[in-house]
Amino acid sequence: MRPKISIIGAGNVGATTAHWIASKELGDVVLLDIVEGMPQGKALDLLEAAPVEEFDVDVKGTNNYEDTKNSDIVVITSGVPRKPGMSRDDLISINTKIVKEVTQNVVKHSPNSIIIVVTNPLDAMVFVASKVSKFPHHRILGMAGILDSTRFRTFIAKELDVSVEDVDAIVLGGHGDSMVPLPRYSTVNGIPITELMHHDRINALAERTRKGGEEIVNLLKTGSAFYAPGAAVAEMIEAILKDKKRILPCAAYCNSEYDVGGYFVGVPVKLGKKGVEKVIELKLNADEKEAFKKSVEHVKSLVAATEKYL
Repeated sequence: MRPKISIIGAGNVGATTAHWIASKELGDVVLLDIVEGMPQGKALDLLEAAPVEEFDVDVKGTNNYEDTKNSDIVVITSGVPRKPGMSRDDLISINTKIVKEVTQNVVKHSPNSIIIVVTNPLDAMVFVASKVSKFPHHRILGMAGILDSTRFRTFIAKELDVSVEDVDAIVLGGHGDSMVPLPRYSTVNGIPITELMHHDRINALAERTRKGGEEIVNLLKTGSAFYAPGAAVAEMIEAILKDKKRILPCAAYCNSEYDVGGYFVGVPVKLGKKGVEKVIELKLNADEKEAFKKSVEHVKSLVAATEKYL
């Protein structure tokens, strides 16, 4: 029997995630949305690509949580993107209520699943899913660090005119302007980028990484990123289902780790069949520690804003 992966929210991110998962043959996919016909249509369209791309998995669209029953992994992409004139509190109030309701349904129908949260503001929404589900912390995580680091990797590869396959990078902290790219831990085939480009260019690439999502929103004007986020989720799912023990940056629960004190923030973790099997603690210098601390404080403020809606 193939693994069962349910994606809650069949918008651009959800549907693209389903595409990546199916193309990698990671498992059967259930695409759920409240909009009647939309998940069914996207699922059928994707399923009809199977003979061309030669993937043997089932893809089903539904409006009924019963169809997600006994999922191995549930991906939550439901929620609204931030729109012009919308305050942070507006976004938090709407998406907290949505993620709360979705999580309650996940617990009811798939109590043994691993939950991957994609909804923004991500670090706060992972906290919401954790509090509502009461799942063990290793079975709740957020997709952010892989997306942020892959953007950093892309910009480094373009700057140096080298293959993206040789570039590794780490980004810590919250998913947003306070994220902390780590040039000291970013390399090209093992060579630190600090030896390959001037610090001014590194700083510029780090800043572009922090604004990576905003850059795409400004270009699209009517939407936000979905190809890279979907691919990042698929990479996480592959690591879990195949028990690959990959070291990947994700939003994971940290208490004593990094002195976070009980919040979900972006850190390197070991991903395997149990979910988050270990948080990897990096040795940070004084500047990195300070930047990470500020990022965690921002995450704490977002989490505090969700409390009145739970």
